[in-house]
Amino acid sequence: MGMLDWTEKSSAVLQQGGVIAPDERLPWPQTAVMGVQHVIAMFGATVLAPILMGFDPNIAILMSGIGTLIFFLITGGKVPSYLGSSFAFIGVVIAATAYAGKGPNTNLGVALGGIIACGALYTLIGVVVQAIGTGWIERFMPPVVTGAVVAVIGLNLASIPVKNMAAGNFDAWMQLVTFVSVAMVAVMTRGMVQRLLILVGLIVASVIYAVLTNGLGLGKPIDISGIANAAWIGLPGFTAPVFDASAMLLIAPVAIILVAENLGHIKAVTAMTGKNLDVYMGRAFIGDGVATMVSGGAGGTGVTTYAENIGVMAATKIYSTAVFVVAALIAVLLGFSPKFGALIQAIPLPVMGGVSIVVFGLIAVAGAKIWVDNKVDFSDNKNLIVAAITLVLGTGDFTLRFGQFALGGIGTATFGAILLYALLNRKR
Repeated sequence: MGMLDWTEKSSAVLQQGGVIAPDERLPWPQTAVMGVQHVIAMFGATVLAPILMGFDPNIAILMSGIGTLIFFLITGGKVPSYLGSSFAFIGVVIAATAYAGKGPNTNLGVALGGIIACGALYTLIGVVVQAIGTGWIERFMPPVVTGAVVAVIGLNLASIPVKNMAAGNFDAWMQLVTFVSVAMVAVMTRGMVQRLLILVGLIVASVIYAVLTNGLGLGKPIDISGIANAAWIGLPGFTAPVFDASAMLLIAPVAIILVAENLGHIKAVTAMTGKNLDVYMGRAFIGDGVATMVSGGAGGTGVTTYAENIGVMAATKIYSTAVFVVAALIAVLLGFSPKFGALIQAIPLPVMGGVSIVVFGLIAVAGAKIWVDNKVDFSDNKNLIVAAITLVLGTGDFTLRFGQFALGGIGTATFGAILLYALLNRKR
């Protein structure tokens, strides 16, 4: 079978409880609608990550589309996945660029060099996996380690929305209104709205914010002049990378986290589709690594496979890779709209802070979910100690200095978890 000749299935198959496999597709109009749904699913996080690092959200969306197409080509259209901005980079990018948390990141180039280094390392790991399989990764990074490392990414970032994104008392209350809005959407709604909990909660909170500020004058009003003045179509502002050794050493290890993420996602899709995708694992890593290098080269964030989109597939039973090609093309179009970028920039900072509290919390809980799903045994002291030390290293931002180079909390937690597990596992 070639790469692009999906077998067409009717929606009747779905209604009878059937499944649309990765190498099948619905008729094109329905495939297009599903593509839109995947764009919306990845949208909140793909746009939020660059804003938290001071990147241009237009480029992040554009590069998520281009990255998804690169991934599709390298995996031969066999692995259904969307590549969006990775949150694993936020902590190390802020550390490398000394970003203050508001407005454009003036030291962006240095971060991009690090993101490219990370993509290169990730690609290299993919080449090794392609040659010898994933057994070695699973030996070094069992679920107790990957769960702790994923949890730490969320916990390490916790202070950013709480300390930096609420200037005064009104802003802090608005953060509370925002995360309660997201929580209500998550629990009280159904179907598509429920799956877009971040986006819908953000819109609800922004409307409340506008009523309280623009309407009642309680805080800094929303400024929509930028949206009106922005062009519908235009080039995003590309940025060239700067290769700085210490930033590259700081950011490159994120590849380890991306490997753990991608591995888990492919196993999840394998479980859902009943098709063993492990044979494409190396190619998936290479695709993600190359996409990250291309993104970093243009001014975008590092990219990773998205759990949000896997959630949409689980709910719809549509695993067709054709849907992801459509989603990627829509993202590319959005990337060339400055008006869309201006709309994102108009979102009030406290609302973004409230959304960040939810998103970082969800990352932390995703780590715990890895433990639960894999039945990690915490009565075993080895697991208990690895998890305990990793969580506090990351949350407390434990930093080790090697001359000029400093390894911050996420780095010490990631390497600490892997090395500590290897050390404690030897007595077996």
